[in-house]
Amino acid sequence: MEVAPPLNSVHCRLMRNPGCSHLGKATPTSVPAISSSSKSRGFRISFPTNTDSLKSSFSGAGALGSLKHYCQRFSVPSTSSLSSDRSYQQYVVTIRNDHPQNADFPRTYSRKEKKPFKVPIVEMRRAARERLKKRKDQPRKPVSPPKNGLVVKSLIPLAYNVFNARITLINNLKTLLKVVPVLACGWCGEIHVGPVGHPFKSCKGPNSSMRKGHHEWTNATIEDILPPVEAYHLFDRLGKRISHDERFSIPRIPAVVELCIQAGVEIPDLPTKRRRKPIIRIGKKEFVDADESELPDPIPEAPIIPMLTELPDSQTLAPSDDEEKLLLAEETLQAWEKMRHGSKKLMRVYPVRVCGYCPEVHVGPTGHKAQNCGEHKHQQRNGQHGWQSAVLDDLIPPRYVWHVPNADGRPLQRELISFYGKAPVVVEICVQAGANVPEQYKPTMRLDVGIPLDVREAEMVV
Repeated sequence: MEVAPPLNSVHCRLMRNPGCSHLGKATPTSVPAISSSSKSRGFRISFPTNTDSLKSSFSGAGALGSLKHYCQRFSVPSTSSLSSDRSYQQYVVTIRNDHPQNADFPRTYSRKEKKPFKVPIVEMRRAARERLKKRKDQPRKPVSPPKNGLVVKSLIPLAYNVFNARITLINNLKTLLKVVPVLACGWCGEIHVGPVGHPFKSCKGPNSSMRKGHHEWTNATIEDILPPVEAYHLFDRLGKRISHDERFSIPRIPAVVELCIQAGVEIPDLPTKRRRKPIIRIGKKEFVDADESELPDPIPEAPIIPMLTELPDSQTLAPSDDEEKLLLAEETLQAWEKMRHGSKKLMRVYPVRVCGYCPEVHVGPTGHKAQNCGEHKHQQRNGQHGWQSAVLDDLIPPRYVWHVPNADGRPLQRELISFYGKAPVVVEICVQAGANVPEQYKPTMRLDVGIPLDVREAEMVV
């Protein structure tokens, strides 16, 4: 017998005798066999063509019916095959799982490693060659927004939703911090959700060798949960790049807010240039603005969606009961997903750059020229950033923390570290407040892994 395929794609061929009327009796032709063919991905189940009762009983009480509850995608394309003495009907069942049962934790890169490119260099060059081939002997197409200076109007409501989701997330987290204990290390950036900090020796802050890697836990703040990722505010996103001498004269705001402003959000304190006509290109990197003198003066309009404001700490009150805490946790989790999902859509249209060596983020087509990179080998680059396309985690860091299976039970044990999972800190706070675990975070949380009671029981695990 060959080795069985992975869990996310299983293959099996089961032949039934057309004379059988139930699943209890089997003939030599009904012995199941494992098939590990790389081309066919699914169950192959053959039925007699004239036994409808067998199909209904199999799909209702057998493996075919039960598998529908455990897979994300379930398709049954049918093919027919005829033999010399018996007729069968084959059903090919394809089972796929977008979220595997257990997944590895996100990789953490050292300060001496450069971040990987969003798209590998080989694929970028291949795509560039394909674009040149398609563009050859073809008329030049007009530039679409936002490259022509205009705003994509269809994304303006999404930008307001992302802006409000961020404000809702901050206000709700301030409230949840009053009922859910969150600890932060005073020497490094690690945080833990729970009344007692974890015992793992993973501190890499100053004098960590003297403390043998132990953390010194203090109460966490909202800045520990949502790290402040700031970017320069651009008055004209197509204007000249920010020079090194202008690094202190231009305001810095949260990068998500800057992304929403460039996508169409109007904030009076942070003005930005809104063109009403496309720019006129006179070179590869040179352009002039179109004449807008014949257009009427713009009339200030009210926001499409009412904008929320961040509440101070003095106005946040703790939930009165468990039901209110549960509703608040569900709303916080929805705001977290809405902010990340909406920001990902905006990043597909409005480019965001990140330094490959440090966490510096710039919202715009090209990065700034400020020479303030202080990471590995910055002397060779004269402090200049190595700009590359950013991913969502660069704009909104998830901050993975250890998942506590039972906050009221036993604390985490150092010897059982391989049995515990991780989750983003916002998700862990909401889960401990009573919210349901989203499907996309279950693989790293390892909810299906049984945790031993002690080290002796863990050694018995095969």
